[in-house]
Amino acid sequence: MAEFIPVGSFDIVIFGGTGDLSRRKLMPALYHRWADGQIPENSRIIGVSRSDMDDSAFKAFAFDACEEATPEKLDKTEWKKFEKHLAYVAMDATDPKADWEALKSLLTLDPERPCIFYLAVTPKIYVPICQALGKVGLSDGNSRVVLEKPIGTDLVSAREINEGVGAVFCEECIYRIDHYLGKETVQNLMVLRFANSLFEPLWNRTAIDHIQITVAEHYGVGERAGYYDGSGALRDMVQNHLLQLLCLIAMEPPNSIDGDAIRVEKIKVLEALRPMTKDKVSKNSVRAQYKAGSVKGEAVGGYLEELGRDSDTETFVALKATVDNWRWARVPFYLRTGKRMKGRHSEIVIQFRPAPHAMFGQSKGHGQSNRLVINVQPDEGVKLYLQIKEPGPGGLRIKSLPMDLSYEDNFQVRYPDAYERLLMDVVRGNLSLFMRREEVEAAWKWVDGLLEAWQEAETPMHTYQAGVEDGPVEARMMLRRDDRDWWEIKDD
Repeated sequence: MAEFIPVGSFDIVIFGGTGDLSRRKLMPALYHRWADGQIPENSRIIGVSRSDMDDSAFKAFAFDACEEATPEKLDKTEWKKFEKHLAYVAMDATDPKADWEALKSLLTLDPERPCIFYLAVTPKIYVPICQALGKVGLSDGNSRVVLEKPIGTDLVSAREINEGVGAVFCEECIYRIDHYLGKETVQNLMVLRFANSLFEPLWNRTAIDHIQITVAEHYGVGERAGYYDGSGALRDMVQNHLLQLLCLIAMEPPNSIDGDAIRVEKIKVLEALRPMTKDKVSKNSVRAQYKAGSVKGEAVGGYLEELGRDSDTETFVALKATVDNWRWARVPFYLRTGKRMKGRHSEIVIQFRPAPHAMFGQSKGHGQSNRLVINVQPDEGVKLYLQIKEPGPGGLRIKSLPMDLSYEDNFQVRYPDAYERLLMDVVRGNLSLFMRREEVEAAWKWVDGLLEAWQEAETPMHTYQAGVEDGPVEARMMLRRDDRDWWEIKDD
């Protein structure tokens, strides 16, 4: 049974308090932590945005958001208790004439009590808001600021944001959030590796053939088409989510689970990534857009139809990455992510090398090697595929079957989602699941090099059918050239 340990009292100010992120994730996350008894009675949750509303309207907004995000019926009695902690300030935080006194009057301003500023706004105004917080004296004491991804659109803009925010808040007060790092199975990566003597001796080039990381989404860009076209799959997903997963898989054992100990090891992995060059990029990467197709029997349009114009922005990317260090020499990391794929799933596949000697001959099933499959979403769990003999007479037949650790089957309790966990870690001051400045910039440096190589090599844009294919055939051919293939989800 999960035990929810209460945090200390805090104030949290959500800039963009009536926006999409607040509605879908932040307000439901805070309510669920309250309902589970983690948030103390005297904590405060304050929404700030330009929307013209009062406290009552904001509470109604929050109620609708929490009701929509709660599978079971919302407990009205519990809600009445929760909404007492909500307040709202209508303010443009970037306006020099903004009434900051109205916000300050709602804050406790106790140096022992965390005051959290969550910037659920466009990254373009991260620096102006932080500068304003500094001018009115709200960056002192126990203040913390949370930055949503993307932090910039390239290395130059990321540095500008980091320098601007860093001029107001110290590095230990800046929480760069990537919600993938809050997922249970992602956190379990470190536990699997470093708490089980079974795996760590094998977690290197001598036992592992290759590693696959897939983040597949079944929906298209929809109303986000305008924003997405300025980003694309590489900037939107690879630069943060997929590279963070790669770091957790590839990093050396940290000395402790202290925030900086973990983050230092992740930075080493990013710095060891082999740059993509013009002469190698066509062989080691694939970019594509989805075209018209079918999702659950219903026809859907292609990316260009949703956007309403021509575009050279990718909705799918597949990469063969290499970590140039002693542990991972000659072990390829295959990454892929895309919109409108056959299904929604995120998974990590650790493919071990085959047994060195075929002592059972070439019987059916022989030749399959051990495989560790970590399902990040939607069905969280871990499967270790082993080779066993099929029962029955008539010869020796080998079959690959999984030892299955399903979260749903083994932990029959609702556990916090990523935002719930990460918000509580901000309150606790635990930086281990948040990115350090050097991480963000090292990831952008590698991605910028890939974008430049695409441009220099004039890498073609392929297509795949929406809802029907898991990316273009060229992505499969990239692995076939290495005599490998993508792992496909199977019903065991």
